[in-house]
Amino acid sequence: MVVERKFIDDLMVKYRISKYLERKLSKAGFSRVDIQKTPVITRITVYVTNPGKVIGRGGETIDALTDNMKKRFNIENPQISVSDVKNEKLEPRLIAKYIANSLERGANARRLLHSIIKEIMDNGALGAEIIAQGKLAAKGAKAKSIKVRLGYLPKAGHVTKLIDEAKVASYPKYGAIGIQVRIVQPGTKFPAREIKKIALPKSIQAAT
Repeated sequence: MVVERKFIDDLMVKYRISKYLERKLSKAGFSRVDIQKTPVITRITVYVTNPGKVIGRGGETIDALTDNMKKRFNIENPQISVSDVKNEKLEPRLIAKYIANSLERGANARRLLHSIIKEIMDNGALGAEIIAQGKLAAKGAKAKSIKVRLGYLPKAGHVTKLIDEAKVASYPKYGAIGIQVRIVQPGTKFPAREIKKIALPKSIQAAT
């Protein structure tokens, strides 16, 4: 029971750190964070689109961030490193934020999701799923859900840990919309399963 409690606590701390960094580094294009604890240090790797804004002149920004996180989350000897996002089209959080902003500007939800999932698959993803749920129509319309899914995405078992995932909220004038993006990255290996490239449906191929 003690081990289970510690595991839950660690997950909660990681979640709080991720939400904190998402707020603090939004202008740097925060995508995700990887946390590895060792007996000596806690390695925190932040993935962003603009590393310079995280590091700051002479490293002053990252030094301040490290000090704040040490105090805020009681982390002993944190070491923060910054990595540049290699491909924004394969980063679930960045994609979800783009969808959220587009919906707030009045984009057609179904056309937008088809266009985005096409871009994801064109960039080599083995599978992808985008779900938008909430007030997707004009004022007075009922909440509904739109889901687009392509390729291979396991729904259960330990292999689901191999899927990158992000959830964000959009707030257009008619009401809130929840957005979930799940991506199986290129080169992901699943036990005893070979993933083949799929042909995109015509409705997705025509999306722009």
